[in-house]
Amino acid sequence: MTMAATILAAEEGSNPLIPHTFELVVGIFSFFVVLFFVGRLLVPRIQKTLAERTDAIEGGIKRAEEAQAEALNLQKQYRDQLAEARHEAARLREEAREQAAQIRAELREDAQAEARRLVEAAHAQIEADRQAAFAQLRTEIGRLSTDLASRIVGESLEDEARQSRVVDRFLDELESSDAQAVR
Repeated sequence: MTMAATILAAEEGSNPLIPHTFELVVGIFSFFVVLFFVGRLLVPRIQKTLAERTDAIEGGIKRAEEAQAEALNLQKQYRDQLAEARHEAARLREEAREQAAQIRAELREDAQAEARRLVEAAHAQIEADRQAAFAQLRTEIGRLSTDLASRIVGESLEDEARQSRVVDRFLDELESSDAQAVR
């Protein structure tokens, strides 16, 4: 078949690569009509769509940059707050240590004061007990010395005033001899 087409084309005498004039005019007219519609209707729409996409992309990039800047700002604020919180915690720990030391010192002072008070009270009690024992001993020694003196002298020393004088004189002599022995 290819051979037949070549023979037919050779017989017509025209070149198959060159179109007829009518086809050429219709083709050029159709080209300009399509070019007009494409240039007037489609190109503006395409450009508008491309511009919208460009704006959306650039806006997205801008929003992303703003979001990143805001995130960095928030991160900086967070770090600042964290540093401030650490500083505050350190300050509170230091205050707590100081308060604990102060409380310990106050408790120590209170305990020492209480111990002093107890020691003083014990000393006072001991002194009171000593004085009571001394008075009881003095009375007992007085009674015994009166009994002894009555037996030695052979007369009764039942007179209260006489008995008191004898006992006092005896005890004074005893205390003075003890004081000399201590020296």
